[in-house]
Amino acid sequence: MSLIELIMFMVIVSVGIAGILGAINISTRNSADPMIRKQAQAIAESLLEEVELAPFTWCDPTDPNARTAINAAGCTILPAIQGGEVRPYDNVIEYNGIVVGPPIPDITGTPIPLLAGYSAAISVVPAALGSITAGSGDALRISVTVTPPSGPTLTLQGYRTRYAPNATP
Repeated sequence: MSLIELIMFMVIVSVGIAGILGAINISTRNSADPMIRKQAQAIAESLLEEVELAPFTWCDPTDPNARTAINAAGCTILPAIQGGEVRPYDNVIEYNGIVVGPPIPDITGTPIPLLAGYSAAISVVPAALGSITAGSGDALRISVTVTPPSGPTLTLQGYRTRYAPNATP
């Protein structure tokens, strides 16, 4: 090998290494962004699960007719947030329009300091699902939108059907 070939080889290899190191530098600099998105997803998943696991009954569980009503007309107290009621609510419908945070609290209402920049909004609306029509009110679409401190918002959706309308906690 001649000296010129050796110098050309070193120049080509150093340019290639500089390009690879530049790509690694950009990747490292933006590595906090996926963590923010993963945290937003964890918040959305936990809130969606909380709402989906809530009862979906005809009546409010405190209604004396809650175990016998065959539709909402048989209720004396319809599901709605009662005075002094806090999360977790006793019916899926009661979560509609709820804004959580900032900061995001735990289930007891205690703010979580590391989630100070996050907030979430919950929407519960009637939905058509399979043979269930939206007008029947027997299926609900639950949307949880989480807004992180930086980056785009994240929305998760789920469905809840009225499969046990007289089950009370």
